[in-house]
Amino acid sequence: MKEIIAIIRPKKVGATKEALDALGFPSFMAMAVLGRGHQRGIAAEIGCEIPEHLLAQGRSGGMKYIPKRMLTLVVPDANADEVVRTIIAVNQTAQIGDGKIFISPVDDALRVRTDETGESAIL
Repeated sequence: MKEIIAIIRPKKVGATKEALDALGFPSFMAMAVLGRGHQRGIAAEIGCEIPEHLLAQGRSGGMKYIPKRMLTLVVPDANADEVVRTIIAVNQTAQIGDGKIFISPVDDALRVRTDETGESAIL
């Protein structure tokens, strides 16, 4: 099994949810998070205006942190590549701030209600 953690734009959560559901993976966790990448925060990400007097001072308009959404799901090994490709297809705009995806192995899973383990606990 693989854990897939995707950091994406908030406005892309709905489309990502629909695409994952169409693949047969309707279950995931979504959390509002704050962060920044190599650009160290960009004001355009959330659509705010930079006052002219700040631009005249040479300020970049950067922000400390940008609001993002973190999606986490666990999938069977055989489906991990397809899920990652789908997340990329929905979220890739070729613009700064498209996000990141992290993939980690999962040793086991347990469904508390039924005591199922392994892939049967996640499907």
